[in-house]
Amino acid sequence: MVFDSARFDLQPYTGFDMARYVRRTYCSWESAGWQSLLVQRFDHVAVAEDMAMPGAADLHLILPLAGRAVMETRCGGRVTRRLWAPGRLDMGIPGQPSVRGYRADGPMCSLQMHIPRDTVDSTAARLGGREVDFEAMAASLDAGDPLVEEVIRGVGAAGDADDLYAESAAAFLATHLLVRHSRLRAPRTTREDARVRVAVAIMRERMADSLTLADIAAEVHLSVYHFVRTFKDVTGQTPYRFLTRLRIEEAKRLLRDTDLPIAQIAARCGFASPGALSTAFTRHTGTRPSAYRNS
Repeated sequence: MVFDSARFDLQPYTGFDMARYVRRTYCSWESAGWQSLLVQRFDHVAVAEDMAMPGAADLHLILPLAGRAVMETRCGGRVTRRLWAPGRLDMGIPGQPSVRGYRADGPMCSLQMHIPRDTVDSTAARLGGREVDFEAMAASLDAGDPLVEEVIRGVGAAGDADDLYAESAAAFLATHLLVRHSRLRAPRTTREDARVRVAVAIMRERMADSLTLADIAAEVHLSVYHFVRTFKDVTGQTPYRFLTRLRIEEAKRLLRDTDLPIAQIAARCGFASPGALSTAFTRHTGTRPSAYRNS
């Protein structure tokens, strides 16, 4: 793939005052000579207010590596809040500018990847789709994807691999994201997408609570029937299955990265008991929580 600066939107790095907010410690273009995939590592300032992020044409994936903060994002007249934490994937919607602010509990670091829009669009065309549903992709990816996380980590540590490696990684990730996290469909109203994103944020923030469909539907100002239909239309899953998946992914993270007792993990993830966690975990992963931790 020959690099074309008109095709690969550089707006975040020409129209954004990076020195004010981040220190770049790695760039695949400069360090590895890649033209097919931009991978960067950043150290972030601990506090930021009114950080204006311009919209970019490419698909932007963000993998936090260190630090915890509540990231507040203002976009299109609405405000959303989500947790920044190691391993918690985030995705920027192409062409959507935003203003962000946060206050972290310590040093922050991230690995960020930009997949050229041409790669995404050509992959979508080969899959027979019409328009890529980036809102649905972001909402689905918000539930977590260990494969995407590991690929980003692996590509970020690839060192001096040549551009064929970068091009292959970009093609694989584009295909995986389209097949696993997006529905290729005709354009939809963005109002429905916005409500689903708010619903996903609520699920994230109140995962430990006994959330009901009525609770979430009321928060996004929809009837339960309309909420279930809209949510499934955007994400391809029912709210219940999506929330369960969120809880299982969080349980996997806690089992993998902490020494918390399983009873505490069950409570943090919204399961009524360790037995309820074990039943749901086994059904979704094929193994018990204790066996997953030991492996």
